[in-house]
Amino acid sequence: MTTLTAPPPQPRADAPPGGPAGNPRLRARRRRRIIAVAFVLPALLLLGALVVYPVLFSVGRSFFDATGTRFVGGGNYAEMFRDPATLTAIRNSAIWVVVAPTLLTGLGLILAVLVEKVRWATAFKLLLFMPMAVSFLAAGIIFRLAYEEDPDKGVLNAAVVGVHDVFEDSSSYPAARPRDDQGLDKAPDGSYGTTGTVSPGQSVSLGLVGVPPKELPADAEPASAGGAPGPGEVRGAVYLDFTPGGGGRPGVIDDAERGLPGLTVEAVRDGTAVATATTAADGSFRFAGLDPGAYTVRLPAKNFAPPYEGVSWLGPALVTPAIIGAYLWIWTGFAMVLIGAGLSSLPRDCLEAARMDGANEWQVFRRITVPLLAPVLTVVFVTLVINVMKVFDLIYIIAPGPVQEDATVLATQMWLVSFGGGNNQGLGSALGVLLLLLVIPAMVFNVRRFRRSQS
Repeated sequence: MTTLTAPPPQPRADAPPGGPAGNPRLRARRRRRIIAVAFVLPALLLLGALVVYPVLFSVGRSFFDATGTRFVGGGNYAEMFRDPATLTAIRNSAIWVVVAPTLLTGLGLILAVLVEKVRWATAFKLLLFMPMAVSFLAAGIIFRLAYEEDPDKGVLNAAVVGVHDVFEDSSSYPAARPRDDQGLDKAPDGSYGTTGTVSPGQSVSLGLVGVPPKELPADAEPASAGGAPGPGEVRGAVYLDFTPGGGGRPGVIDDAERGLPGLTVEAVRDGTAVATATTAADGSFRFAGLDPGAYTVRLPAKNFAPPYEGVSWLGPALVTPAIIGAYLWIWTGFAMVLIGAGLSSLPRDCLEAARMDGANEWQVFRRITVPLLAPVLTVVFVTLVINVMKVFDLIYIIAPGPVQEDATVLATQMWLVSFGGGNNQGLGSALGVLLLLLVIPAMVFNVRRFRRSQS
C-alpha cells in the first residue's frame, strides 16, 4: 500500500524574506507598543508610588495599633465609630456632601442661565471664575479675616452692625455706673433707680462714672438741672460725676462737669413708669403733669446695654455654614462655566418651539432647560461631591482652635488623629480607608457617566 505525503508548504512569492520577524508591519506595530510602554511606564510608576502603594499601606496600617507593632484587627474601625470627635466629623461630612454640591449646582445653573442674557457675559464669567485661581490657603485667610467677630476687623460683622444700628439705636454709655453710696441702686434687670423718693416740685441729680471724658458726645454741655421745678414737675440732671484734673465733689454738680445727653429717664410709681423723658445736651430732664405723691427716678437698662457686636460667625453653631459659604465663593464659577458649556449646546429649536406654544420663561426653564441639562448637572454634582469629601484646607485655616472639633470633617479628623497631636496612625489610617470607601462610589459613577456619554 502506497502512502501519500503532502509536500512541505512553500513560502509565498510575495512573503518578505526572513519570515514573520522580517514583516515590516509587525516590526512597526512592535515598535509602537514599545514606544507606548516607554511613555506610559513613568506615569505608571508614579501612580504606583504615589497612589497604589499609599492606599495599600494605609489599609494594612489600619489593622495595627498606634505604635504599628501590635495587630489589632478591626479594633481601629470599632474605635472610630465610638469616638465622639469622629462621629462629629462624619456628621459634618454628611452636611458638606448634601449642602455644598446642591447649592453650587443650583447657583451654577441659575447664573449660567442669567449670564446668557447679560451683554458682558464673558467678563461676568471671568469675574465669577477668578476665585478658582486663589489657593484654598489664601481663601481661608481671607475669610478668616472677613468672619472676625470684632466689627472693626471683620467686614461681615461691620456690615451687620451697620444695618442693625440703622434700625435700632445702641447705647452710648455701656460702661456707665453710679458711685457707691450715691443714692442709686442697680436692679436685677440692669437698670438703676434712686434709693429714695422724690415728689413734684423737687429736683434730683444722678451722677455717673465710668465714661471716659473723651468718649462723651460732641454736643455734651456743662451739666445743669434746668432750673427750679414748677408745680407738678420733677426736674433733674444726669451727669458725669468726674472733674478733669481733680478737685470735684462726689454727688454734686461742679462747674467743670458735663451732662450725659440722650439717656432715657423714667418716673416710677408703684412699680410702673408713669412718665418718660430724655436728657438734653446738658443732661437735664423734666417730668411734667405729675400727680401728688412719691416717685422713684429710674435709668432703664437699655441706657447701659453693651453695643451690638454682630454675629459670631465662627462660633460652634455657625462655623460649618460659614466655611461652606467660603467654599461656595471659590467653586461657584466652576459650576457656572461647566453648566454654561452644556447650556450653549442645547438645541435652540426646542426652546423656541416651547415659547411659540405659549410657554413662559419659567416653564421653559423648568420643563425644557433643566431636563435637557440633567446629564451635565449630574456630572457637576458628582464631581463636587468627590471634591467636598476631601476638603481640608478651608476648615483647618478658618475654624479657630476652640471650635476646630465642631467644624472637623473626615479629612481634618484623619490629619488631627495621625499628626495633629493624636499620634495614632492606626486610627488615622482607618479614617483614611473610610474616606476612600466613601469616595470610590462617586468616582465609579462619574467614570461610567463619561463612558456612556462617549459611546
